[in-house]
Formats: sequence, C-alpha cells, structure tokens
Amino acid sequence: MTINTILAQYSTISLADLNAKAEMLARLDNKYIISMSDLAIALKALRADFDVLDIKGERSFAYATRYFDDEDYRAYYDHHQRRRKRCKVRIRTYVGANLDFLEVKVIEPRGTTAKTRLQLEQSLTQLDHKAIAFVDECHRNAYGTPFTKHVEPVLLSQYERITLVAKEGGERLTIDTNLQLSGAGRHRMVDPDICIVETKSARGNGVADKIFRSLHVQPTGRVSKFCIGMVATGQVNVRNGFLPALRKLDLVDPVFPLPACQPYEALMEAA
Repeated sequence: MTINTILAQYSTISLADLNAKAEMLARLDNKYIISMSDLAIALKALRADFDVLDIKGERSFAYATRYFDDEDYRAYYDHHQRRRKRCKVRIRTYVGANLDFLEVKVIEPRGTTAKTRLQLEQSLTQLDHKAIAFVDECHRNAYGTPFTKHVEPVLLSQYERITLVAKEGGERLTIDTNLQLSGAGRHRMVDPDICIVETKSARGNGVADKIFRSLHVQPTGRVSKFCIGMVATGQVNVRNGFLPALRKLDLVDPVFPLPACQPYEALMEAA
C-alpha cells in the first residue's frame, strides 16, 4: 500500500483550522530519518489520532527554502558549535501557493528556537533594505545588538511536505520527502526511499513518538537541512556534529565534480 493510498484514508484539516491551533507553537521537536516502508506502517497506526492537511484536494506540498550566510559561514559554524546566540536567515517559498516568507530563527535564553517571519511582496534573490531591517529588528529583540553580517544566498533546499495534525491537543507531525540540496554549483539528491519526519508536541513525547519507538525507530540528533546541505555541497569542512544524520541520508561523501543544479539556477533566475 502506497503512502498516498494510506493518506487517502485520513480525515482532513484545512489550513485555516491548522493555523487556529495556536497551542502548537509551543512545542518540543524530535526528528527521525526513516524508510518509506517504516513510514507506511507508522501512518497506519497514526490514522486514528491525526488529520492530514488538505488544500484544494492536495495533501503533499512543494517547498523551496533559500538560506543565507556570510563569507565566513558564521551561521553554519555557530550552529555546529551550538552557540547560545545564533541567527539563521532564510526565505521559504510555498511553491504551489506562490508565497514567499522571510524567516529569522534565533535561540532564546531557555534554549528554545524562536521563529519570526515576514511575508514578502515579491521573490528575492538578495535581501533588500526592508528585509535587512527586519532581520536587524529580530536580532535586536533577541540579543539587544544589531545584525552586522552581510549575508548572501548559499544553499537551496527543495522537498515535498505532508503535515499531520492531532485531532486532540497540540501535536503536529511533518514528513519531508524527495529532498534536494543545491549550492556552490553543486546538487545532491536524497534517496526517494528516505524521508525526514519531525514530531512536535508539548513535551517531546507525543503519540507519534511512541509509535516510532514501537517500531524501534529512534530520533536522529541534529537534523538541520541547512547544515546538512552545506556539508553535502562541499562548502564547509567541519561536520562532526551532523555525521549521524549525514550517514542516514547517505550524504557523507560528496562526489566532485557534482552536476550543476538546473532547478536551483532556474529558481534563482525567476526570483
């Protein structure tokens, strides 16, 4: 039984109803890298407790996320070194809806991640004055200091996402498939049989986490598409913190020369 066939048996939730569940914003996350066969088993078990996001009959949605960093790759190395003060800047595109959001992620004093976003009036290949001012405001609010880095686009991640929402309570689950990572003229593709699942619940031990444990599937630490992509495209050398995820995604050793990524170039030119 295919993933789409299983999802067709789910009851649905609309985007408006999903956004109305504000309690989901306060959560702890676990990430799993699993095979599609294990995902199919899990989805059957989750069906009684979860709805699937449905927009105009579609249940899987294309995402493209462009990440920015400075010439010293401070965003990457700050993440790798787990610095308490760090800032990630990205533009996320909801491809089907043709919507772009500038997103700024910072680490709060308690160690949790806070995300603030601004809807863009048009697609950007570089941050304009308004975007830079927004990043600076987020940085000042979080750390009391200006954002002084000059950042450029360094990586594009493309994937398809399925979102499940608990019928009761604030639990949510996302499933990312067909991941592609592009940067520095290089393009990597993850095996379509492998997906990244992220569970989000109040205590990090929700219904979905228990189901994955019953399948002997354990969380994978430090699964950042940005950091994994920077390593996989050969832009950084320090990678120890992300090796478990890289191994499970079969992205440990980039092969050079890698083919240029036409989807990346096309998106950059169209933006």
